[in-house]
Amino acid sequence: MFLADLSAKVLTALDPEDAHRLTIRMLKSGKGPKVKINTPQLAIRVAGLDFPNPLGLAAGFDKNAEAADAMLNLSFGFVEVGAVTPRPQPGNSRPRVFRLRDDAAVINRYGFNNDGLEKAAMRLARRKKRGVVGVNLGANKDSADRAEDYVKGIAALSGLVDFYTVNISSPNTPGLRALQNKAALNDLMVRVIAERDRAAPATPVFLKVAPDLADEDKADIADVVNALRIDGLIVSNTTIARAAGLRSRHAREAGGLSGKPLFAPSTALLREFYAALSGRTALIGVGGVSCARDAYEKILAGASLVQLYTAMIYEGPGLPARILRELPGFLKADGFQTIADAIGAGHA
Repeated sequence: MFLADLSAKVLTALDPEDAHRLTIRMLKSGKGPKVKINTPQLAIRVAGLDFPNPLGLAAGFDKNAEAADAMLNLSFGFVEVGAVTPRPQPGNSRPRVFRLRDDAAVINRYGFNNDGLEKAAMRLARRKKRGVVGVNLGANKDSADRAEDYVKGIAALSGLVDFYTVNISSPNTPGLRALQNKAALNDLMVRVIAERDRAAPATPVFLKVAPDLADEDKADIADVVNALRIDGLIVSNTTIARAAGLRSRHAREAGGLSGKPLFAPSTALLREFYAALSGRTALIGVGGVSCARDAYEKILAGASLVQLYTAMIYEGPGLPARILRELPGFLKADGFQTIADAIGAGHA
């Protein structure tokens, strides 16, 4: 794993998008590292699914469902591929991803670049069924009915994934975040859930929201989640805000900011949704997780599951295993027997 982490650091010398493509190519070839962490106290059941541990790979890394099994080999408890749109699309023009080394962050404005549903379905169908793998669904930039794009995603991938994520929170597709408006969100999720019930009964549907929400937006989302009994809420996507103190020369680039500066605002939002939903809806905490302490803080704030991505760019593929080795120590220090016991304990 040391050599793999070293290789990851070498890749940061390349253009970030080229480095990403090279990494995916290597993983597809079967040359990725393999590590197994088996800690029963970290196992958890969420939305009817059994996870060996609560740490997952966030969407955005494996956009085209090419390396899910290779990432599970790093000890992730689950992997989310995508975002996938019905039709292939190239995304925005390059350069569209920027490393903010001094801030342990990244800004991207990819714009849902992906190979489309047909190829994603083909690749997922070829997998040997093992581990929990979900898909992040997006809408095509030029779609006349974006809600229908999500319905198509549910239908096309039924039986091929363990959960669906409805991503209406990317800042890089113009107008997409307008689907977080209460009326639009309700219409979207009614249609999505109806298709799920028809094509893939019992497959959980998660909703991924932005961190840049007004109080009214938060209340509206909570109302829809409660009314429709959505299986889970992923909090949160990248932010368009730029916190004071960012030091990197790319800090003012347009796009969504991820990584360490997102940890505090995304965790604060997670706390708000846990309180607003009274702990009845599963929450998945994303944003700025780079160590076991960060993951544990998300769980104390109300997350049943935690995802990361950006930190691996700087910390290498050994990061998931390090987090999972250290998490039990935090549980023991606070007197918890299992990870489930700690969920939301920071609200007590």
